[in-house]
Amino acid sequence: MRKNWLSALAIAGLAALLVAACGTVPITGRSQLQLLGERQELQLGLSSYRDTLKKEKLSSDPRLNEMVQRVGRRIAEATGKTDYQWEFRVVENDKMVNAFCLPGGKVAVYTGILPLTKDDAGLAAVIGHEVAHAIARHGGERISQQLAVEGLVAATALAVAERDSSKANLYAGLLGAGATVGLLLPYSRLQESEADRLGLIYMAKAGYDPRAAVDFWRRMAQSAKGKSKPPEILSTHPADETRIRGIEKWLPEAQSYYKPR
Repeated sequence: MRKNWLSALAIAGLAALLVAACGTVPITGRSQLQLLGERQELQLGLSSYRDTLKKEKLSSDPRLNEMVQRVGRRIAEATGKTDYQWEFRVVENDKMVNAFCLPGGKVAVYTGILPLTKDDAGLAAVIGHEVAHAIARHGGERISQQLAVEGLVAATALAVAERDSSKANLYAGLLGAGATVGLLLPYSRLQESEADRLGLIYMAKAGYDPRAAVDFWRRMAQSAKGKSKPPEILSTHPADETRIRGIEKWLPEAQSYYKPR
C-alpha cells in the first residue's frame, strides 16, 4: 500500500510540475516546458562557452572576425534582447561546418561554414538561426523535456516494480525509447524549424534579404549530398527538403520586416 501511494504521489507531483512550468516563445507564441530558471540557463551557457573557447583555436583573421562581429551585432540588435552580453567569435576549424549560440548570446562561427555562407546575407541566415535558438530558450526547453522524460520513466518503473520487479527495467527502457522517438526528436525538429522562422525575421529586421536563407540552405543541402544521414523520424533536424519548404513558406512573413540598409 505504501509503494502504491508513493508511486501515485510521484506521478501526480510530476504532472503538477509540468503544468506549472510553462513559458512562451517570442513571435511564434508557442507554449514550452521550462523547468530551469533563465538565470540558471545563462550560467550553464556561459560555462559551456568558456569550456569551448579553451578547447578550440580562435581565428586571428581580422577580416573574418570583423565580418562575423558586424553581422552578429546587427542580428543581436534586431532581437531587441538588450540584457544579453553578446559575444561573436570565429573558431578556426575548416572541417566543422557549424555555428552555435549559447544562452546569454555567446556566438561562435566555425570557419568551415563560411565558404557556404558566401556573403553577409548568407552569414546572417546562419547567425539569425543560431541566435533564435537562444532567444527562444530552446536549450533550457531540451533540458526540461529530458528531465521530464526521466522523471516519467522513473515513476513508471516504480509503479511496474510494485507488480513485477523483473519487468521494471524492460518497461522503463521501452518507455524511454518511445519517448525519444515520439517526443524528444519531434520537438528537436520543431525547435529547428522554429529557429528557421525566427532567424528569417531577425535577419530581415537587421536589413538582410531573407531570401538569402533559401540559397544558403540549398548550398548546405548540396554539400551534404552523398553523406549518410538517419531518416528524418530518427533525426534531431528536419530533412533538407522539409527545411527549405518551411523557409519558403515563412518568407512572406519575413519580407514584411525587411528594409534594406
